[in-house]
Amino acid sequence: MITPPESLVQLLKPWADFYSHSKVAETVVEFLHIGGLLLAGGLAIAADRSTMRALLLPVSERPLHMMELASVHRWVLTGLTVIVVSGLALLTADIETFFGSWIFWTKMGLVILLLINGFMMTRIESVLALEPDDQSPQWAKLRRVATSSLALWFTIALAGVALVNLT
Repeated sequence: MITPPESLVQLLKPWADFYSHSKVAETVVEFLHIGGLLLAGGLAIAADRSTMRALLLPVSERPLHMMELASVHRWVLTGLTVIVVSGLALLTADIETFFGSWIFWTKMGLVILLLINGFMMTRIESVLALEPDDQSPQWAKLRRVATSSLALWFTIALAGVALVNLT
C-alpha cells in the first residue's frame, strides 16, 4: 500500500482530529457529499434519460429538450462542486486510508472521465444548436455521451460504496 508523505499527514492532522471527534462535522460533510451526488447525479441521470427519449422524436420537436438540457448543466456543475469540496474534506480527514486505496484512485479516474464526458456533451450541444439537421452525426454522438454519462454516474456511486466498505 502506498502511504502519503508524513509531512502531508501532519499538515492535515488538525482537521483529521477535529473531524474524527465531531459527529456534527462528520454529518455535515457526509450530507454535503450525498446531497451533491443527489443534485448533480439525479439531474444528470434524468437529463440523460430525457435525451434518449428526445432522440426518438423528429428533429423539429427536439429544440425544447436541447434548451432544457443546456439549463441543467449549471445545476449539475453546482452539485459536482459540492461533491468535490466535500470529497476533499473526506479525503483529508483520513488521508492515510484513502491515499493508498486503488478504489479511491479508480473513483477519481472515473470522475475525470465523467467531467470529460460532460465537456464533450456541451460541445455536441453547441454544434447541434448551429446545425440541428436530422442527418447530423452529432445526434448519435449525443446518444453515446448520454449513455456514457449514465454508466459513469452509477459506476462512481458503486466505487463510493466500495470505498467505504472495502477500504
